[in-house]
Amino acid sequence: MQSYASWIVIRRLRVPFIIIIVTFAVSILGMMLIPGQDDQGNVYHLNFFDAFYFVSYMASTIGFGESPYAFTYPQKIWVSMAIYLTVIGWFYGIGTIVALIQDKVLAEEIARSKFVADVKEMNEPFILIFGYNNVTKNLIQRLSQIPRRMVVIDKDESKIDALQLEGYHPHIPSFHGDLLDVLVVEMAGIKSPMCKSVVIVFEKEYKNTRIAMMCKYLNPEAKIIVRSNTLQNNDYLYTIGIDHIENPFKVISNRLYLALTAPHLWMLEMWVHGHPLQIGLHERIPRGKFVIYGYGRMGRALETGLVKANIEYIFIDAGDIFTQNQKKVEKIFSEEVLENKLIDAGIDDAAVIVAGTRDDMVNLAVIMLARKHNPDIYTIARENSLSDLKIFNAANIDRNYILEEIVANKTYNYIAKPLANAFILQLSKRDDKWGRAIVNRIVTKLGRKPHLCEMSATLKQAFALYHELEKGTKVPLKVLKRSRADYTQNSAVIFLLIKRGEEIILLPGDDFLIEQGDQMLIVCNDESEEDLAYILNNYYEFNYVLHGKEKISGVLGWLYKE
Repeated sequence: MQSYASWIVIRRLRVPFIIIIVTFAVSILGMMLIPGQDDQGNVYHLNFFDAFYFVSYMASTIGFGESPYAFTYPQKIWVSMAIYLTVIGWFYGIGTIVALIQDKVLAEEIARSKFVADVKEMNEPFILIFGYNNVTKNLIQRLSQIPRRMVVIDKDESKIDALQLEGYHPHIPSFHGDLLDVLVVEMAGIKSPMCKSVVIVFEKEYKNTRIAMMCKYLNPEAKIIVRSNTLQNNDYLYTIGIDHIENPFKVISNRLYLALTAPHLWMLEMWVHGHPLQIGLHERIPRGKFVIYGYGRMGRALETGLVKANIEYIFIDAGDIFTQNQKKVEKIFSEEVLENKLIDAGIDDAAVIVAGTRDDMVNLAVIMLARKHNPDIYTIARENSLSDLKIFNAANIDRNYILEEIVANKTYNYIAKPLANAFILQLSKRDDKWGRAIVNRIVTKLGRKPHLCEMSATLKQAFALYHELEKGTKVPLKVLKRSRADYTQNSAVIFLLIKRGEEIILLPGDDFLIEQGDQMLIVCNDESEEDLAYILNNYYEFNYVLHGKEKISGVLGWLYKE
């Protein structure tokens, strides 16, 4: 996009420059034409340089000495007039410059030019993020720690200002503009070969879909992550070739189903997102009648999971929980209507209450009234925004589904932890018996709070292993499990998954042969992760776990070999 900053400056300063030039020219001409007198009493005319020099400091300071000789009265009269003439010109010019510095159009044009230049100068892969909201803010904070390069655009200038005040390192180019304008999106680098991923996670589906389609056509190679809230829109996005679709209601439905039917699989999925490998008392959902307040997008998604789990449920329509106040033309919450609906649905003997409307205030009220009639009821709430987190935590809700957090976590995993994301997808193909075995194996070896790391057999991440494989050496997985302190012992690592091309291998055996390019998802702790990194990248450490003896270089190594 062309920059107009220089044109704006020239256009705004054109008149002041002309006035200053004219006032200077008239003053200089007068000083050259009016005769003076030198120190010998001879007639003297200032040359152009002397006149220009005198007028220059006269106009800017009005504090000067007469140069090169004392002025005659005609010269003094002319200087007196020239002072007022040039000062007026300078004041007008300075005032215009000050106004130009404060000009919003120029400031925006300069910011636009800098943004375009920053994007063009990015010589490494980056992620284009649409919008700066609670979801993307969470995402940006986590991605900047890896670090990953990002570009952000939002229609709200104040949000872009807030992002720039965060001072992220490395710098995140950001700008405000119409996100549905092709020129703005192109300016943000969508056509750049360095643009590898696009994140579009607004709440409005129509907006997400339009932006996703535009990005897909402008850069078919970029991975596009889009938020969608309905199954119908999911199908449409898949049809146009969108890579990754985040539907928080589908995620909630699947997690609820797993919690009811396969708690160990649920535990594994939540562990990937930072939950310990255990189920707290408040996390055990009782099997019984569910009362679900709100048959909207979340209600429809929950129904799918409850039907699969063979759970009794009843929905309450939340369409008339508000009464219209005709005088003030605003919606007033009706607690009486809400409470009557809960009673009619049988809240007194229900096992679980689900508050799933789009209004956080209503959801909190539903939980409060449900406990009023059934103090022991299990409570599940939908929290629409992270900004209400403290309020929901204070309400002591048994299970809280935060839509923005779910979207942020899923998006982060897809971008930063693709193997962890692939592992979660594999869980739907397994049963709880398999999940229990995996959980027991991990807990026995590493405790309940291990973490996942992703490594690959590439030159960048596994220097020593890569070169050994290049020689044709066969390296079974058991070699990488050995301790670098004692190769007869194993480190605290579990290889959870290996991805080879498009093939996924879950829990590969000890004799599984590693190949160049293999991507490995590993369960470890801080110590074992560091040990494995040393083994993969250091020739001496790798040689030790491979052969059981230290590798000695130089003459001593040759003698030792002999």
